[in-house]
This record gives sequence, C-alpha cells and structure tokens, in this order.
Amino acid sequence: MTTLDGYTIHDVLRGAGAALRAAAPFGDGVAAALWDRESTSETRYTDPGHHTLSLYLDGGTGISRLRGRNQPLKGGGPGSLCIMPADVSSDWDVSGPVRLFHLYIPKPAFDRAVVEALDADPAAVRLRDETYVQDTAIETVIRSAILPLRWDEPADRVATSHAGRMLIAYLASRFTERAPQALFARGGLAPAVLRRVAEFVEAHLDAPLSIDDLAAVAGLSPFHFARAFKRSTGEAPHRFVLRRRIERAKSLIAMDGLPLAEVAAACGFSSQSHFTLRFREVTGLTPKRFASAG
Repeated sequence: MTTLDGYTIHDVLRGAGAALRAAAPFGDGVAAALWDRESTSETRYTDPGHHTLSLYLDGGTGISRLRGRNQPLKGGGPGSLCIMPADVSSDWDVSGPVRLFHLYIPKPAFDRAVVEALDADPAAVRLRDETYVQDTAIETVIRSAILPLRWDEPADRVATSHAGRMLIAYLASRFTERAPQALFARGGLAPAVLRRVAEFVEAHLDAPLSIDDLAAVAGLSPFHFARAFKRSTGEAPHRFVLRRRIERAKSLIAMDGLPLAEVAAACGFSSQSHFTLRFREVTGLTPKRFASAG
C-alpha cells in the first residue's frame, strides 16, 4: 500500500489508530485514502498543510465537531461531507464506527484548479470550511467513479486522476468565496507594470530569477502575473527571460576575448554546458559557432 506520510490529516488518523484500508496518489500531489475507525476520543487537526475533502461512507453518526466553547456540531452520518481547508485547525469528538473517504489536495493543485475552472486569481479565492453538508454530485463521483477502481492498478490511474481533478474543479466552482478582485484582468499588464518588469529582468539577467520574483515586481500573484504577462507579450515569462539572456549573451560574445564561461555566468546560466544547450535551443547555433560566424 502506498504511504501518504506528510499529509497532516492522514498522519493524525494513523497516529490515532485508524485502519487505513486503501491509499494512492492521484497525481499532481493529490492523494486519496480509505479509513475505518472505531474509537471514543477527541481528535485535533492542527494547521493542516493541505485541503481535505471527507465523505462519510458508513457510520459517523456519533462524531461531532467542536466549535466555540466546545459546543458540538452534530449531523454526521453516511453521505455527510466535510471540507477542511488548509491551515484551518479543527477539533472532533469521535464516538462509534465510521468509514471515511479522504481526498488530500495540496494548495498548489487547488490553485491550478481555481485558475482553470474559474479563470480567477487563487490569491483572492478561499475554500470554504464546511461541516456535514450534502452534495449528490460529489458523493456520486466518489462512490461510483473512485471506490470501485483498483487504486494501485496502473490501468486505472487515468480514471482515478481524472475523477480527482473533477472533484477539485467542482470544489473550486461550488465551495469557494471570491474577493471582488478575483477575476483576472482581461487586458493583461498595464504598460507601466510591463515596463517595470522588463527593466527588472534586464537588471538581473545574471541572477537566478523565479516567477515569484517577477510577480512581486508587478504586485500580483504568480498565477495572475503569468497569465497577464502572456496576454500582454504573447510569450510566457520564462521564455521572455530566456530570450533576454540569449540577447545579452550575443552582445557579450561580440566582445572579442571574453571567455564563454564568463558569458554564461554574466547571463545567469549555472554552467557553460547549460548555456550552450539553451543558446543552441534559441539560435540554432552553439556559442562558438555563433562567435565564428560573426
């Protein structure tokens, strides 16, 4: 059975003695688990590092969520859904048997679903904290499209990963709250912002640049920035940076006597071999051939 160590809620349940009946990665860091638990105890999930979708398959009527001054929120049972967002702690009073299906969703995977399903900036979209809600669509996908499959069977991986993506897209569409600025600006980056980003790139071509660095200059989330940048320029940020590095390299190569290793370092490449690979990718020539042709 695949280990899911590192998923906060999985680790807590395992430590509480729950029986893990099945577990598997569903791709993109998403994972599923099937649990049987029969105990009388209190359980706390502290700042989980991932979102969790939980469906009570059987039992669960003796479980309550503790809120406020330990006031219990009852209503669990077969078909009950709990949506537990990342970084939201929760306390549970557990009594009696329950069979649980869990889908563990890393924040980056959920953010990608927000972009794809909503065309929205994930920084302005929040997954709701829901306890004991009913949703026929989610329950049907889990019971009909996931549970009957062999999760560890390679032939079923396309089906399980597809079902997992369906559930995450559905959560993004139906169980989120969006700030007024959530929708992406259709016109791309403002000219002044684009100029500021371009100037920043030119000034730091010798440094290892990340999408987070460029997004910070623009004052946007990485997801929003990447999409808006491409709308404005017609190319992805990483291709723009690579093209500017190669243009800088061409200028430096034209300076007679400058070793190619120094050109590579001045243009932000980690090694001369990496520089040669990327230079040929863009120009069709190696740096040495380019120099001799000039």
